[in-house]
Amino acid sequence: MSRLRGVLIGTALGLLAAGCAGFPEQPGPAGWSAAQPLTPQAGPVPELPGELPKGPAQGQPPGQEPTPVPPPQGCKDFNPAVVGTCLSPISGVALTDVNQTTGAVTALATERATGRLVKVTKDVDPVEVAKFEVDAAGDGGLTGLTLSPTYPEDQLVYVYVTTATDNRVLRLAPGDVPKPVLTGIPKGPTGNRGVLAHDRTGALLVATGDAGNPAAAADPNSLAGKVLRIDGAGQPARGNPTAGSRVLASGLKSPGGLCVSGDGSKTWVTDAGATADLLYRVQPGKALGDPAWSWPERPGVGGCASFSNLVMVATSATPGLLNLPMNPEGAFTGKPEATMTGEDGFGRLGPLVMLDDTTALSGTVNKNAGGAPVSSDDRVVIVVRDGGGPGGTKD
Repeated sequence: MSRLRGVLIGTALGLLAAGCAGFPEQPGPAGWSAAQPLTPQAGPVPELPGELPKGPAQGQPPGQEPTPVPPPQGCKDFNPAVVGTCLSPISGVALTDVNQTTGAVTALATERATGRLVKVTKDVDPVEVAKFEVDAAGDGGLTGLTLSPTYPEDQLVYVYVTTATDNRVLRLAPGDVPKPVLTGIPKGPTGNRGVLAHDRTGALLVATGDAGNPAAAADPNSLAGKVLRIDGAGQPARGNPTAGSRVLASGLKSPGGLCVSGDGSKTWVTDAGATADLLYRVQPGKALGDPAWSWPERPGVGGCASFSNLVMVATSATPGLLNLPMNPEGAFTGKPEATMTGEDGFGRLGPLVMLDDTTALSGTVNKNAGGAPVSSDDRVVIVVRDGGGPGGTKD
């Protein structure tokens, strides 16, 4: 049996003000005080209560059939790997708490088209934390979510949104309106999707689309089509390849996932390229040239997770996950293996966030055009790498 034993962050968002929040009028990060510098630290290390359905790979006696999970009944989902239900297609997820007494898992999720940020807990109705005014045309909307690396102390949440005029990064603190961190990221008819992560130093990584203009992705003076590395005030982070520049790498079209390995040595970004879906390894100061892997069949690459011996990629156009086996240096040692593609999975997946070296958090996008949702979709789910049943994958 696999249990949630990685670095889990902080406490629940009980102090965050629910309800609608509009964009502030100021064009940049002026008008608010930056949080005091804090050293990133691990939160509690709880175990996920209860057991996911077992199969032979999880220690069930040979020959014994796995216990079937009843199908959902309305928004009630009996799969223990499901954290939240009955949402719109999910664009971002973040784990915030595992209650040590009750065992309840709490997470945040964003909905791309509605602009909602919601708190979800198993068997509890979703709670709207904030609602952003977004332009969801094309691939824009509320597309990125990450927590502050010092979330247990500051309770800060970062989101990536498409507004009527630009794409931008916003910061949300408990009881406050959203504050701009980085504005003026170009907006276009396509290429508005953006995703967020933090590196091991605590710097904020921002992957931006090209706004429908491939030339902008190659322009070092444009924020479009880049992996940016910034501090909490939106300024270039210390140690960037070019002093005074936010750019870490360039050459993206419409990024879907951004992930950093547990040891901080590898950073990956997925992209919907011009002729194929792509996975790049980010090399600071270098353009994103040849991809680490490409998919001409376009499975719809989304979120990613960089485990010690594989990179996992969620797919939004086809059900399941893609696992790419990897050696310690980051070179792939075999072809991608598709997992969770049938009844053992949750359908089509969008965001993906690694929790530890066996476990990730994801969100489904089954209500998008062409999907086949169940009554409890769309859902926030826990994915266990070495499982043998719902909620698990096989390496």
